[in-house]
Amino acid sequence: MILSEKHEMMRRLFRQFAETEFTDDILEELEATGEFNWEMHRKMAANGFLGTKIPVEYGGQGGDSLAYVLMVEEFARVSPVLSLYANTSNSLGAGPLLFCGTDAQKEKYVTPIARGEKILVFALTEPGAGSDAGSTLTTAVEDGDFYILNGRKTFISGAPFADYAVVYARTDAAQKGSKGLSMFILDMKLPGVSVGKHENKMGIIGYPTSDIIMEDVRVHKSDLLGPLHRGFSTAMKTLDGGRLGVAAQSLGIAQGCLEESIRYARERKQFGRPIANFQAISFMLADMVTEIEAARELVYNTAVMKDAGSPDGAKRCAMSKLFASEMCNRVAYKAVQIHGGYGYIKEYKVERFYRDARITTLYEGTSQVQQMVISGSLLR
Repeated sequence: MILSEKHEMMRRLFRQFAETEFTDDILEELEATGEFNWEMHRKMAANGFLGTKIPVEYGGQGGDSLAYVLMVEEFARVSPVLSLYANTSNSLGAGPLLFCGTDAQKEKYVTPIARGEKILVFALTEPGAGSDAGSTLTTAVEDGDFYILNGRKTFISGAPFADYAVVYARTDAAQKGSKGLSMFILDMKLPGVSVGKHENKMGIIGYPTSDIIMEDVRVHKSDLLGPLHRGFSTAMKTLDGGRLGVAAQSLGIAQGCLEESIRYARERKQFGRPIANFQAISFMLADMVTEIEAARELVYNTAVMKDAGSPDGAKRCAMSKLFASEMCNRVAYKAVQIHGGYGYIKEYKVERFYRDARITTLYEGTSQVQQMVISGSLLR
């Protein structure tokens, strides 16, 4: 896709910020401590990145899905971890509120999210309800002007430092599967809310993940989000956007791997010449760039189609995530292979890219879930 002048300017802005601000010192600090970098969060907020896709009336920049994709890709090209800092607010965080929140809810929650003043996370997954979200066991029982929530959410990215969470709970025990689920905006400081230990993850270190535990938590009815018993459909719409974000993140990781591999192949000498001169290496590079460009066309076009209201939007988002994330892992594998033993050493960027790449085929729905979505749209 040939980008418009406006989108090309955005790409340059995102790339300049990432290359200037995502320093090696910060990346090493994230890896060493695993803690959220609040200073980077504030810098992203000051530049408007936390609201790239959020409407102007709620404090955002009012950008389209292509602008969002370009931002995530360029940030992930330098650091997949830091790409999440800007991704969450524009995707799974504000998404459910923008889909079906009241004007009052949007003003109260989305505006401070876009400005970086508050952080809101998405809490759907449970210990026994991952790909099968219809198996949700968290309950919300009506009690006067409140709902009482009990349950446990797991693998919630950003939970340890979040101000709010969009929580999915079963409000009608008589309905089975995905029916009878509702959404609630959970204030993480309410009595009865706690978080579990930080998960010791393979990758994406520097964006803490934990469980959210709710024990008799009283949530006011004003924080019921969307229609009662109909939260599942909004979750699926939100995940469409999340999948597009993961596809963009996958593009960025793969591009970073390619650039590191080209640089290394030119510098590294064996048998008296650069390894780039060996067909085995050059052919791997050729395969890597071809797959990246194919994925990029799919992802960019999906972003445009999504904003145009295409009826194939959900299928295209699933296709983008499936292809881009699997491509990303193949490219990361080849990047380590080109680096040889050095690719296994933490001082080299491809080692980190390789670990970070692995999550892309898992979160926002595994590759197998994407295949279910795609095949289901074909066969219905």
